[in-house]
Amino acid sequence: MSQVPGLEIRVIRSLSSIAPSDWQRVLPKDAGPFLHYSFLSLLEETGCVCTETGWDPAHLALYAKGDNELLGAMPLYLKTHSYGEYVFDWSWAEAYAQQGLSYYPKALSAIPFTPATGSRLLARTANHQAALVSGLVQLLTQLKLSSAHVLFPQTEDARLLTEIGFMRRESVQFHWHNQNYADFDQFLATLTMKRRKNIKRERKQVHDAGIAFRHIPGSQVSEDEVLMFYRCYANTYQTHYSTPYLNQLFFQKWVQAMPDSLHFIMAIRDGQTIASALLVIDRDGHKAYGRYWGCLEQHPCLHFETAFYQAIEFCIKEHIQLLEGGAQGEHKMARGFMPSTVSSYHYLVDQRFADAVGRFLERERMGIGQYLDELAEHSPLRQSSHGLELGKNNENALK
Repeated sequence: MSQVPGLEIRVIRSLSSIAPSDWQRVLPKDAGPFLHYSFLSLLEETGCVCTETGWDPAHLALYAKGDNELLGAMPLYLKTHSYGEYVFDWSWAEAYAQQGLSYYPKALSAIPFTPATGSRLLARTANHQAALVSGLVQLLTQLKLSSAHVLFPQTEDARLLTEIGFMRRESVQFHWHNQNYADFDQFLATLTMKRRKNIKRERKQVHDAGIAFRHIPGSQVSEDEVLMFYRCYANTYQTHYSTPYLNQLFFQKWVQAMPDSLHFIMAIRDGQTIASALLVIDRDGHKAYGRYWGCLEQHPCLHFETAFYQAIEFCIKEHIQLLEGGAQGEHKMARGFMPSTVSSYHYLVDQRFADAVGRFLERERMGIGQYLDELAEHSPLRQSSHGLELGKNNENALK
């Protein structure tokens, strides 16, 4: 489909059309687990990502004309809604509808259900990355789509997207940073007295309820333990009258395909598992992602202990430097997770809407800056070199 001289971009409707070795070869060295062929292909294979769920695969694959050697790729989906993205554009869709226009389907380059920053232009050269961006814009015309959205790309990807006219949008996540702590107490010592006392009180409540914890590496987890994790995970969705994005089969196959990237935390009371959390581990990048949690019993502070404090202790023990707790959640800041800005990039075909969204994004960025300033005033860190980093890092992130 691409008109880039000497190159051809094909739309791949199933990742199974690409050999795993070819996909892995175009990944950057710091790609992490969510761009791994196994992760993305299992989403399709198990039906979590498909036309019926509103995530219709339409990956872009770059080749030299007349050749079948993969030179680059972009994970891409045609979306018929905006669920599972963690960048909210419902008001844009409503504005289109008010004018009698269709916002959906739209083109989305992202990791489904996963607000983690990473490469979206999977190619080894800048020319090939630029060809993928051009191909994405061409696809909008060919399929008569309203827009293209690239969520949480890396810096080099962002530069290429900006050059071709994509608009940047900022949002805030909360991340925990390991300052090479020897143990949890040393981490607590960096917090204000109020926050230290609060965390100790929360942990004591869980302990006094007779709840203990087991940590199980993905390579050692049993089938029954995976099923128990899923039962906890699904129950939490059901409690909120919702349906989980990921099904049981996906987790079963994920453990088999990528065991070294997974770590389970089980909360045990009276010999029974009552809650569970799953960490996704990027050993090469020294990162962990807290993405999935659930419980069968409600206990005060159980979520904080299982998903946050146990995860922090694991990261300290394993010398993992960054723990991402997922999208949003100011409550994480009181537990030592600091705000960090992340970006998404948006291209709207209709110039009238593009101009309106551009003005909206300018106002929104000002609001994000004010929000970060307010958060800095409530930093959980003691006034020290660590505490002074908050405003400095966010100032750089907004440049």
